[in-house]
Amino acid sequence: MDKLFLVLSFLMGVVVLLSNYLVQFPINYYGLDEILTYGAFSYPIAFLITDLANRSYGKLIARKIVYIGFGVGIIFTLIFSTNFADLISVRIAIGSGTAFLVAQLLDVQIFDKLRKKIWFVAPLASSLIGSTVDTLLFFSISFYGTGIPWVTLSLGDLTVKIIIALIMLIPFRLLLNTFKTVKAN
Repeated sequence: MDKLFLVLSFLMGVVVLLSNYLVQFPINYYGLDEILTYGAFSYPIAFLITDLANRSYGKLIARKIVYIGFGVGIIFTLIFSTNFADLISVRIAIGSGTAFLVAQLLDVQIFDKLRKKIWFVAPLASSLIGSTVDTLLFFSISFYGTGIPWVTLSLGDLTVKIIIALIMLIPFRLLLNTFKTVKAN
């Protein structure tokens, strides 16, 4: 198996683990505790990984990286950050898995459809749409009915994801020449 493929798959799992852990902690500065968690800063990297994999290998291999990253991330999350005695922790694991698969697979499809456009259209559009779907699914599954202000947290989270999606265009552009580009498959 290709080294880059393995590295991207492992990094995807690490991003999922890190994000699942960090989402449990609101940012307790400047009144942000009601609208933002630390997970908002790590998760958008998953879209960069998916988009680089899609650009380099095409949508079929990008999907495999999503599945492998999902598996690694869920195993890591279950071992390291899920407290089965805490319903919220279990809901976070379920919400994360559901949102991750749906959003990342959507990202792969959108990126693939837009891959022939100007270099930034595919990663930006797929990341923005994927981030929106991910955020809505994750926060509603994880926190609906718990008393946690999930609507405001999701809006704050999505705002940060959009900003980071824009910033992630920089490493995407810089890495374009490092990754071979495949034709749509």
